[in-house]
Amino acid sequence: MTIRAARARIIATAVVLASIPALVGTPASAHDSRVRLDFLGERELPNALAFQNTTVGGLSAVSYDARTGTYYVISDDRSQTGPARFYTARVDFARGALKDVELTGTHPWLRADGTTFPPTSTTTSTVAPDPEGIAVDPRKGGLVWTSEGERIVPAGGQPLLGDPWIRRATTAGAYTGQLPLPPQLHMNSQEFGPRQNQTLEGVTFTPDGRRIVTAMEDPLYQDGADPTPEHGALTRITVHAADTGLPLAQYAYPLEPLFATPPAGSTDTNGVSDIVALDRDRFLVLERASIYSDNNWKARIYLVDLHGATDVLGRDSLTDTSTRPVRTVRKTLVTDLADVPGLSRADNVEGITLGPRLPDGRRTVVLVSDNNFAARQVTQFIAFAAHGV
Repeated sequence: MTIRAARARIIATAVVLASIPALVGTPASAHDSRVRLDFLGERELPNALAFQNTTVGGLSAVSYDARTGTYYVISDDRSQTGPARFYTARVDFARGALKDVELTGTHPWLRADGTTFPPTSTTTSTVAPDPEGIAVDPRKGGLVWTSEGERIVPAGGQPLLGDPWIRRATTAGAYTGQLPLPPQLHMNSQEFGPRQNQTLEGVTFTPDGRRIVTAMEDPLYQDGADPTPEHGALTRITVHAADTGLPLAQYAYPLEPLFATPPAGSTDTNGVSDIVALDRDRFLVLERASIYSDNNWKARIYLVDLHGATDVLGRDSLTDTSTRPVRTVRKTLVTDLADVPGLSRADNVEGITLGPRLPDGRRTVVLVSDNNFAARQVTQFIAFAAHGV
């Protein structure tokens, strides 16, 4: 597609935004979910915790390794307070409650040459990763992790672009490969492709380890505007073959409207923050929204089913009315963290994973929050026991 054609389609999205609710279908809040969550407790880490020569913060995703009992937790530090990195942790449950969370180690992400990532610099055209998603390979034991890339387009200046990525690594952080991206996910200095800081936010393996599934946080430019209090939006979930890394399919995911009116000029919106697979086609998806100036956060967990959704892997735009209508994935509200009895607050919750089963058979679900390295926020681990998982 030419940039001129891309712009034409972007303009057209303004006309069709009003049709997005029709694509979404019945509001998620109107459904009853087959998955129910029982609150098990919450633990906070001290603010600006010093751990193994790093400052703990920015914890954006979590993944559980059932073979070792280890939790892997990624930090979104862009090599500013320390090298881009991840942590390992132990999460203990006792008598049906969350007992303790303890960090057990940390490793930097390494480049292909074995070195750590330097910070972003417009002077040297260096783009540091923006780490957001992490997942343990249930078959081979390695890791995959996502970066949101970079898009800095100054008026009249030289753009600094860095594609998002999905990389493979050892459990010590060493580079072992990179997956190919769908063509729509490459960064562009024109308003086509991903927006800055709204790209690959979540990643998961299916339980059989044969598929890697990623979630875009918010819409591509050509897929429409970000969610507002007046309307939701469409973003994309992509399925990759785990062995080859090749994209197999892609689906439209309907985002909820923003829960409150943001201040004028703000970039507050709602987006997918993480995803964890229940089976080949069903997932728990975490949507997170904010009014950042008020330190006001909302996190909701949805049960999502890919069955019957339109494969949009070959589509440049989800709102292009010249092609056949898009059937989105089905989503059902499981819980709004604001409504959980016993949970006094939910900060900037960004990560979700399935943990071990409790003695009664319920599956634990563990969430983690990103404190943005800010004193007014907290690093939380929140745990539930799931029925129907």
